[in-house]
Formats: sequence, C-alpha cells, structure tokens
Amino acid sequence: ARYADRVQLPFHEPHYYWQSSVSAKERSNSKDTWCFISRDLPSFSNPEPTFFGFDPPEQKGIQCRFGERGVTAATHYDSGRNMVAMVSGAKRYVLAPPNQCAKLGVVTSKYHPTYRHSVLNFGHLNLLDDPNIKSMPEGERRWLEIASNSLAVETVLKAGEVLYIPSHWFHYITSLQKSAQCNTRSGFPEKSNPVFGGKEEVEKCMGEDA
Repeated sequence: ARYADRVQLPFHEPHYYWQSSVSAKERSNSKDTWCFISRDLPSFSNPEPTFFGFDPPEQKGIQCRFGERGVTAATHYDSGRNMVAMVSGAKRYVLAPPNQCAKLGVVTSKYHPTYRHSVLNFGHLNLLDDPNIKSMPEGERRWLEIASNSLAVETVLKAGEVLYIPSHWFHYITSLQKSAQCNTRSGFPEKSNPVFGGKEEVEKCMGEDA
C-alpha cells in the first residue's frame, strides 16, 4: 500500500486488498481467548448492546479491511445496521436508499457469485456524454443511464470517523488512500422508512431471500 501511494500506481496495475474477520461467536467466549481485533475493538465485540452493536444476538461478527488507494467495492447492500469505523486513510462512500434497487443493476440470482452486488462500473458514468467513447456496450450504457437518475448521497470517511449505513442501503466504496477500516452489523428494523424504503422494497426487487 505504501508503494502504491508513493508511485501513484495506475488503475490498470494490480491492487491488493486484505480482509480479516472475527466470528460472531467469539464475543461469547472468555475474553482471554479473544483475538487482537476483538480486544482492540471492545465496543464492537461487547456481548452487551453498545453504540456500535445495536443487537448483539444478531451481530454478524467483525470485518476489517486493508487496501491500497484505488481499490473499489461494487455497489451492494447488507441486511444489517452497519457501523463502519475508519482506522486510517480515507474512503469515498456513495449511498443509495433501498427504494432505488431497481435502478442499480443489482444481480438478483442468489446462486450467482455477485448476488446482491451491482454489475455496473459507476466510474463509467462520466463517460456517458463523451462523444469519443464508442466502445461501451449498449447494455452497459442503457443501465448506466438508468442508474444516473437514481437518488444517492456521498461522503468521504476519514481516519477517526464512523459512518452509519442503515440496513438494506446500497453503498459503493472507493479507497482514496491506503486504508484500514473495520465494521460490524447487527439487526435491522422490520418497518421500511416511508421516504427511503427498507427491507420490503429490496425484497420486491431481489426476491424474498433479500
């Protein structure tokens, strides 16, 4: 990651990404058996409700991700209230509410390897109006035109900051610097938000297993 930032590694060169996860079951074990992630993030691993862990019995564990500048996560949703803490570096998040699902080109087949992720490269949105771009497949262009009209909000999450992503909200992530980030998800509200939607709207878009 330091090398990538030092030489301004071009987008077409290999970029590396590492993830370390903690099982949701670990918080039920004796604390002297916890791994360093659980020990260093007690608000995430606490078996009792905290500001970060809304519903410990429904917690999905802890995920920590380390990556270089330029690493991107395709637009996707998670079925849990998500608290994201940036340990170092910075990432750009583009968030879309659940009721925008049908506009985002999301894979709805549960058996597809990219299930609940978008197949679209939103970095190509800026190319739609470029008359010199003739190689974009018509299907991709059509979907990007639909996606360009979806509701979205963006923010840059920096070291020491925490981002709350409501359950079933879509998010597209780009690392702006080499970064380390940890998150935990727990529980979700049963009722949809009257303005932005929720689980019900995503189920209509994706199917009942959403």
